[in-house]
Amino acid sequence: MNALNALGQGTRLVYQPGLRRYVFLPILVNLLVYTGMVYVVFTRFSGWLESSMAMVPGWLEWLSWLIWPLFFISLLVVIFFSFTLVTHLIAAPFYGFLAAQVERQATGREPLDDRGLAKTALDAVGRELVKLSYILPRMAVLFLFSWIPGLNVFAPPLWALFSAWVMAITYLDYPMDNNKVSFKDMRSRLSRRWWPSMTYGGLVMLITWIPLANLFLIPGAVAGAVLMWDRHYRGTPDTRDKAAGSTL
Repeated sequence: MNALNALGQGTRLVYQPGLRRYVFLPILVNLLVYTGMVYVVFTRFSGWLESSMAMVPGWLEWLSWLIWPLFFISLLVVIFFSFTLVTHLIAAPFYGFLAAQVERQATGREPLDDRGLAKTALDAVGRELVKLSYILPRMAVLFLFSWIPGLNVFAPPLWALFSAWVMAITYLDYPMDNNKVSFKDMRSRLSRRWWPSMTYGGLVMLITWIPLANLFLIPGAVAGAVLMWDRHYRGTPDTRDKAAGSTL
């Protein structure tokens, strides 16, 4: 089960009878946020870019050919993150329900979550806030790094790696939260299985950049995360490490 297979199977799953009803509300939320984001970007983006370039010191004007595209990329990434974080904060309860239903249907296992419907929805929003408290400070540091002349040439690849990690945390956390895996434990499991984590996060990052199509692929990414959870992360890290050691 690699990232591409998981995403493909997950997308097919969520549009099958029995799961489709859990997809429509997240798509509607994504559509509303996406429409608002596009409107803001088209009306404000040029002003943001001009303001950013106006802050460049005069002695660096000769590097404007390099600084301009870096600012452009940085602003796009910040917009992407804003869209992603706002969307998931609103749609988190729906994604949690979808992940639970996919786990039942695709794996035949019941999630360990025994919370009621209202408690699950409320906790899902709280979990998103925990993610934000982890993501935003690191995002701010990376954004400031992007403004440092000379060092900012490394900003695009760092943003790409960070984006993949954030997408891994965002999506793979839905099935883990449903199975009572703490946020700290979740990050530990993702780190120990860094290749499937980063490849899945990177693939999800790419599809979120596809205009309009991403609205319909994001629910598939939630389902794919359940398949990745079942294949790569369900056992505790200690259990996996002992199993790996016994095969060497």
